[in-house]
Amino acid sequence: MIHHATLCPEHPVVKRCPGVGFLLIGMLAWLHDRHAVYRQRRELLALDDRMLKDIGLSRVDALRESGKPFWRS
Repeated sequence: MIHHATLCPEHPVVKRCPGVGFLLIGMLAWLHDRHAVYRQRRELLALDDRMLKDIGLSRVDALRESGKPFWRS
């Protein structure tokens, strides 16, 4: 898991090779965000119809959202 402390210019990877370090950190941050989206979509599927109605979604909406690939917003 990426912690915010690793996303700083003082990180050893960034100091040794700034271009590659920033690229690596950017990629890891992107993966971290995409994993969060993946988890949220799985949690959406676990909601019952009453809970979905409370947030203004139908079961079809939840299925449509959860069927998206992790890289798509």
